Amino acid sequence: MVVAYLRVSTGKQHLKNQCEEIKKYAIKKNLSVDKWYTEVASGKKKGSDRKLGTLLRRLTKGDILIVTELSRLSRTLLEIMSILNQCIRKEVVVYSVKDGYAFDNNINSKVLGFAFGLVAEIEHNLISARTREALALRKSEGVVLGRRQGCSPKMKLLKHKRDEIVDLRAQGVSVRKIAEKYGVSRSTLYVFVKDEGIY
Repeated sequence: MVVAYLRVSTGKQHLKNQCEEIKKYAIKKNLSVDKWYTEVASGKKKGSDRKLGTLLRRLTKGDILIVTELSRLSRTLLEIMSILNQCIRKEVVVYSVKDGYAFDNNINSKVLGFAFGLVAEIEHNLISARTREALALRKSEGVVLGRRQGCSPKMKLLKHKRDEIVDLRAQGVSVRKIAEKYGVSRSTLYVFVKDEGIY
């Protein structure tokens, strides 16, 4: 199966151009596009969260994926490499029209796929290490990490409804019933009434 993937960030911007370029390329390569995937989405959004994720899961050995340029797959080099590695491992051929790249089933593509996978893994590990180091430094400086106690959306709702809750408790309404009324757990409400001194 030959699949064309087109992506634009806004509206129909450049969609027609991408379509024409892929049609010309397919004719030149003596290919017929079986399926067209088009989507309007930011390249910053992860591929797995876009139509591209569905497309990549459906591709199987021997399929061909055509894009006008690799930046259509993602804006980040790391994700592009990860996608190409995934395709090479599945033995899916990837053609990038403008870039002139052909990632097919030859030894060069397999070496590239291995390199891409390795680079993506190293980058992921570096990001994780930098994050851990930064958090450890902040902690050693005495910075309290995480959300402040009592700052959850549910606690904010309860603070906003404090007067009503005081009235309900004064009328003898149980914590369970009040928790149900405001859509919070009993433990959240218990913490709230204790912190606020409501009995």
